[in-house]
Amino acid sequence: MSHNDEQGTRPLLNEAEAGLKTGDNCRDLSFKPSSLPAVQLGILCFLRTLDPMSFTQIFPYINELIGDLHVTNDPTQIGFYSGLVESSFAFTQLLSIYPWGFSSDRFGRRPVVLAGVGGLAITTLLFGLSTSFPTALLARAAGIFHSASLLVGALLNPEHDINLAGLFAGNVTVIPSMLCELTNETNQASAFSFFGLWWPLGAIVGKFNDFHRSLVGGLLSKPAIRYMNYFDHAFFKNYPYFLPCFVVSTLATIGFIISWFFLKECRYFVRYAHLVAPLASSAFDVLFVLFCFSPVSAGGLSFSTSQIGFALSAAGGIAALLQVVFMPTILNRVSHTNMYHFCMKIWPYSFVSLPFLNVIARQGVVEGTEELNSFTIVVLWVSIAIVLAMARVAFLAYTVNVLLVKRFTPNSSSLGTTLSLVQFCICFSRAFSPAFASSAFAFSIQYHIFGGYFWVVLMASIGFTSCLFSRKIVTESSKLSM
Repeated sequence: MSHNDEQGTRPLLNEAEAGLKTGDNCRDLSFKPSSLPAVQLGILCFLRTLDPMSFTQIFPYINELIGDLHVTNDPTQIGFYSGLVESSFAFTQLLSIYPWGFSSDRFGRRPVVLAGVGGLAITTLLFGLSTSFPTALLARAAGIFHSASLLVGALLNPEHDINLAGLFAGNVTVIPSMLCELTNETNQASAFSFFGLWWPLGAIVGKFNDFHRSLVGGLLSKPAIRYMNYFDHAFFKNYPYFLPCFVVSTLATIGFIISWFFLKECRYFVRYAHLVAPLASSAFDVLFVLFCFSPVSAGGLSFSTSQIGFALSAAGGIAALLQVVFMPTILNRVSHTNMYHFCMKIWPYSFVSLPFLNVIARQGVVEGTEELNSFTIVVLWVSIAIVLAMARVAFLAYTVNVLLVKRFTPNSSSLGTTLSLVQFCICFSRAFSPAFASSAFAFSIQYHIFGGYFWVVLMASIGFTSCLFSRKIVTESSKLSM
């Protein structure tokens, strides 16, 4: 028997079992929450916005970019190529996610975060300078080869310093690890709800790059055309999508500087859940953009780029409201597993609701045009708000994911690696789903399968399958808590 056993100090349950017993069904709301280090939490929240900013800022204009690059002469195939570009960002994260988590457990969180933010600033800027499809794809996926060398170097020569420059995906994994180490059972619901707010805020800022003129100063893509008085310069004509990338890169640079001076190391261990892959979550935004971009006659909404940006940013605003107003109370009072299952159940309904938006649009099309009458526009935007609100509620499953992983992590010293494995599943979905979803969309439109809505049937089926897995999580959790 160990010394701790003799003294009666060894816990009767391991961390995962104890967390489940006390946290999922038997919450004691009388505990006073522990205080959080405001500066550290603020830095982590700001850094959290950078990934969605970089990932989503191309969404409003990516179809125009593919058209300008003359990748294909078939408009129905633009979605396929835009999906490849969108996927390449997450594909890089997929390859680098485990090396980042492994390195953060071994060498510390802070150097990994700094390298990731610095690399993000560089590669985002390079994307804005792309003038061909291969260079755009390469800039979006920069860091693949270095991520492989990072893992090999760590395994072959663990005592040697590893150059982390050039990677930009690592902070996605490491930042939640740092937040887990800053929180405990008394304050994690509020902390993670507040932390979850910054993903949709980052998405809002990213999509502001293509927002309407009346908001935040106007559109940032193609400034030489939209703002001739200020950007009528050959550089902005040759690189029409540089400005939105420059804005995101500048914010990443600011994040790097702040982190360099103020972010503290919070890994206190020297040593080095399974999760339903969020395919539906990653695919929804991609399909929504393609759906809005398509003509009404082809089953879409004939939205302009600015209207798409407005809708996506509004969705981010809805998500932010849900995170701040509702999530802290819900997480303190409802079983996390039940909350996760509820969110997953909404995805099938979100996809099935999209074709009804086209039905509304068809009723108000001005004859001989793709334009809508005023009454139909109002009804359509109200309906869009409802559909996007449903999708944002479903997206809250990500916040619950992190809490479930923290609870079931075998031990604290493996938290970074465990979160890396979880993030690997998420990034696999983000890498796979844009190309998969956009290909399904193009295939449906081209061959008019199920009236051009085969993609709805496919994604609703995937969403329903995810519900079966999330239900199993609830069942297994109930068995453990008995």
